[in-house]
Amino acid sequence: MLFSISLTNVGSDRDQLSSMAEQARTAIGTEKLTAIADRGYFKSEEILACDKAGITVIVAKSNTSGGAANGRFGKEDFIYDAQNDEYRCPAGQPLIRRTTTTVRGLTFHRYWYSDCHNCAIKEKCTQGKERRVTRWEGEAVLEAMQSRLDHFPDAMRIRRQTVEHPFGTIKLWMGSAHLLTKTLKRVKTEMSLHVLAYNLKRVMKILGVGRLMREIRA
Repeated sequence: MLFSISLTNVGSDRDQLSSMAEQARTAIGTEKLTAIADRGYFKSEEILACDKAGITVIVAKSNTSGGAANGRFGKEDFIYDAQNDEYRCPAGQPLIRRTTTTVRGLTFHRYWYSDCHNCAIKEKCTQGKERRVTRWEGEAVLEAMQSRLDHFPDAMRIRRQTVEHPFGTIKLWMGSAHLLTKTLKRVKTEMSLHVLAYNLKRVMKILGVGRLMREIRA
C-alpha cells in the first residue's frame, strides 16, 4: 500500500472528514469508498456529508457522558423506536418527544418520561427530575455507522496498523526539527518529498530495486 497525505493549516481534524474522503475517492478513482478514521474526525455534520456523497464511513465516537462514567445509564442504553418516534428506557418506559430546538443550524428533539420519580432504578439513570434524551435529526446516520463498527470491531485496530506506521516512520526520518520550511505552500512541498521517499522505499522493499527500475522504464 502506498501512502498519501493532504495538508491544512486548520488546527482540528473535525472538519476534515468529508474533504479527505472525497480526495481519497478521487485519487483511487472509484465510486464506492469506505473511509475509516479515528475519534478526532468525529463530527455529526461531516459524517452526514459523507453519507450524502455516497461514502461509507466508520469513525469511533468518544464517550463524553459524565453519567456513564459514574455508573449511570448512557444514551446507548435507551432504544429508539423509529416507528413511534420515541425512546424506550432501561426500565421499559417510553420517552416521548416533548420539544424541538435548533442549535448552530442543527435541529434536535428532546424526549423524556413524565413519571421518573417513581422508577425503582432512577438512581442508576439520572440525578435530576427526569432523564432526558436528545436526538439530532440526522441521528439515524450515526446509528448506522455505529452498527457498522459493531459488526467490524477490528476496524480501529486495522486503521492503526495501516496508518500509524507510515506517520511514525516519516516523523523518525524528519528528526527532532520536523518541518524545516514555513508557509503552507512550502510545507506541502516538503511533505510531498517525504511521502515520495517513503513510497519509493516501500516499493523497493516489496518489488526490489531491479523490478522497480524496469517498471519505471516501461
